[in-house]
Amino acid sequence: MHLSSAYRSWGNFPRTQAYPHPLNWRDQPLPEGEHSLLAYGLGRSYGDVCLNDGGMLLSTRGLNRFIAFDEKEGLLRCEAGVSLSDILAWGVPRGWFLPTTPGTQFVTVGGAIGNDVHGKNHHRAGTFGCHVTQFELLRSTGERLLCSPTQNAELFRATIGGLGLTGLITWAEIRLRRIAHRAMYTETVQFGNIDDFFELSQASDQDYEYTMSWVDCSATGRHLGRGLFMRGNHVRKEDAPAHWPVSKLQLSMPMNLPSFALNRWSVRTFNQLYYHKQRHPKVSGLSDYVPFFYPLDAILNWNRLYGQRGFVQYQFVLPMSEKALVKSIVRKIAETGQGSFLAVLKTFGAVTSPGLLSFPRQGVTLALDFPIHGEKTFALLAQLDAMVSDGGGVVYPAKDARLAPRTFRQFYPQWEQLAAYQDARFSSSFWRRVME
Repeated sequence: MHLSSAYRSWGNFPRTQAYPHPLNWRDQPLPEGEHSLLAYGLGRSYGDVCLNDGGMLLSTRGLNRFIAFDEKEGLLRCEAGVSLSDILAWGVPRGWFLPTTPGTQFVTVGGAIGNDVHGKNHHRAGTFGCHVTQFELLRSTGERLLCSPTQNAELFRATIGGLGLTGLITWAEIRLRRIAHRAMYTETVQFGNIDDFFELSQASDQDYEYTMSWVDCSATGRHLGRGLFMRGNHVRKEDAPAHWPVSKLQLSMPMNLPSFALNRWSVRTFNQLYYHKQRHPKVSGLSDYVPFFYPLDAILNWNRLYGQRGFVQYQFVLPMSEKALVKSIVRKIAETGQGSFLAVLKTFGAVTSPGLLSFPRQGVTLALDFPIHGEKTFALLAQLDAMVSDGGGVVYPAKDARLAPRTFRQFYPQWEQLAAYQDARFSSSFWRRVME
C-alpha cells in the first residue's frame, strides 16, 4: 500500500487524503482490502464527487486505449481513461466530433458517463449518456457486466449520472457525429438584461445547434442579467475553408492568486470590460471549435485564479415557468457581490437522459463560481438552495461540495434507487456527506 496522497478537486476544495492505485489494463483486477474505492480520471469535477477521503482512488488514466471504431455507425469503443481531448485529436481530422461536450475537453469518458455531462447543444442532443450504447462495469466482487439499454438495463441507468458509485467502467462505446470541418460558424450577440436573454434563447434554438451565454453577475437594476449570447453551428461541407491555421498557443497560471485579488471591485470591473469588449451588438464569422467550446482550456491551471482557498461552482436548473425566480436569484447574487467573472446561463431542452440521477431537465440553468470567503459564502449558497427548491428545481451534484444531506435527498428522491445498485466497496466523499 502506498502512502496516502493529497487530493483536491478542480475547485481546490475540500482537501482530502487518499491512497492512489493506478490501473493500466482493463483486465486488471481491483485491489483487495478494506479501503473504499472510487475511480479517478483527470480530477476536473468541481466538488467532492471525485474525492475519496481516507479511501483508495483508482487512477484510470492508464486505461487510455482506443479499441474499435465502426465508421458506418460512428461507434467508438475505447477504454474509460481516454479523454475527450484524445477523441477530438483523433476524430476531428477524420470528420468525427463528440455528440455533446462540457466546457472542458480534459475529461475522461468514464467521468463524462459518471457525471452525465452536458453541453451547449442540450436542446438538440441531450446529455452525454444519451449517446452511450454500452459499457463494461467491473464490480468489487470481480464480476464484469456488459451494460446497455437492453442488457443489465437498470445498472446501465444507475451508472449514467451515478457519480462513480456502481463500480468501475473499464471501457465504453459512444456514438460520434459527422462534421465537415473543424471550423464553426458563430455569432456573439450582446443583450441588455435577462429578459432579452430569454427572447434570444427562444429565437436561437430553432436555427443553432449550440447556444449559451456569459452573464455579468454583478450588474443590477435595468441591466440585471446582461451578457453576451453565443450561438454556433458546424460549417457545412460547401462552406468549409480551404486553409485553416490552428493556433496551439496556451497560457498558464503559474501560481495561486492572493485571496484579496478577487474582490467585489475587481469582479465588477472585469465584468464591465468583458461585456463591452465587442464594438458592435452582433459579431459573426468563422471560429475554430477549440475556442468556441473550450475557451478556458487555453489557460492551464486557471483554477489558481481563485487563490489558495479555492472556489465552489454552483449550478441549478429551474422550470421555464420560473423565469421570475431566476431573476430573483440573479439579483440576490448581484447584490451580495460574491459571484465571479465566470457565469453561464442557458436553457435545457426536452431530451430525457437515460441516467437515473441525471441533472439536466427542461428549463433554464445558471452555473457560476463563488470564491470561498468563509462562512458567508456557504450561507448564501444555502439560501439559494432554498430558492431553487421552492421553484421545483435542482442543484447539480457533480459540481457540489457543500449541499446538506436533507437538501440533496429532497432534490433527488431517486437516491434510494441508486443506493440499491451501489457497489458495496465504492464510495466517495460526496456520497458519505449527503448520506449522513
